[in-house]
Amino acid sequence: MLERFSLAGAAPRRATALVWHELFLWHDPGMAGPPGSHDLAIEPGDVGEETPEPRRRLRNLIEVSGLREHLRLLAPHEADEQALSYVHTEAYLRHVTEAGLAGGGLAGEVTPVGREGHRFAALAAGGCIAAVDAVLGGKADNAYALVRPAGHHALPDRGRGFCIYNNVAIAARHAQRAHGVQRIAIVDWDAHHGNGTQAIFYEEAEVLTISLHQADWYPRGEGSAGERGAGAGRGANLNVALPPGSGSGAYAAAIERVVLPALDAHGPELIIVACGLDASAADPSARMMLTSEDFRSMTRAVAGAAEALCGGRLVACQEGGYSAVYAPFCGLAVLEELAGLRTAVQDPFLARYTGCGFVELQAHQAAVIDEAAQQAGLTGRPAP
Repeated sequence: MLERFSLAGAAPRRATALVWHELFLWHDPGMAGPPGSHDLAIEPGDVGEETPEPRRRLRNLIEVSGLREHLRLLAPHEADEQALSYVHTEAYLRHVTEAGLAGGGLAGEVTPVGREGHRFAALAAGGCIAAVDAVLGGKADNAYALVRPAGHHALPDRGRGFCIYNNVAIAARHAQRAHGVQRIAIVDWDAHHGNGTQAIFYEEAEVLTISLHQADWYPRGEGSAGERGAGAGRGANLNVALPPGSGSGAYAAAIERVVLPALDAHGPELIIVACGLDASAADPSARMMLTSEDFRSMTRAVAGAAEALCGGRLVACQEGGYSAVYAPFCGLAVLEELAGLRTAVQDPFLARYTGCGFVELQAHQAAVIDEAAQQAGLTGRPAP
């Protein structure tokens, strides 16, 4: 059985680092509803619950696939107050710490902080910092931070959607402050709009933020193509709000027509991917139709852009992904592509989801993508 998954003799095309710590699984956000709220409370096993299982199983799949032996394992440290304050207000950091020390509380909308939750959130942010350090310090070509809790909904002064600290934004700020990197691109393909990351960099030209997400899902009423940034950051924020049911064709077109041309125009020194896995066909938190091979293809495209534009410097930070059954196969595909290796693991659901009707690009999806490209002034610009 072990020989079946062995990658002995295989040579990865890229040096890929994996950031992981068992304590990521210890984060306990409790119920999604506020304390005492009977109508919003979520029982264990309900589809809306954020649990450690998807990440646990992805970590286990990395192990049994044989891929772990070809990755450079990195242990994170908690982000210190200075790093967290790159993004978050002093009052908010104090609130989260007090909630964690008190045994629990709320950081914001649908964002419980469990016992010691401030430390787990700081460890997640520190994991993304460790990934940036490895890539910019020359220890790895690229990196995957398999962290928890996620971060892209978190705002400077409050959490949202299970996100306490905005991990990718903190990592981007760290790259600027500690490594002197200025031009950064953040590509967010989580099924939910990266509202927090957008808000943090909305008036800055140096950080390009791109979010591919299910339209008007979470947060409601946010993430339209017309949200283009403000002031000096006008034009540096892009949203592709895809209709529910979008699959391989729509995401491939969005990458080709919006993401790659935008990256080419921005010329980043570092690319960070907010790597949510909840746009998969099996995820309970959204209504999209991606397969593990789609995540592989998107990773290949963005990694190729990184090689062309910034020496391959790419960091993927785990965001959402709530299917304990399917998210691990999607995450493994991302990591395999980053490392340039294929393991013997086969996605047992691939044939079922690939054969679904309407996964090709549909006219109403193409219209949304073309509108986003036009809003960004990318029409006719070739991809790198």
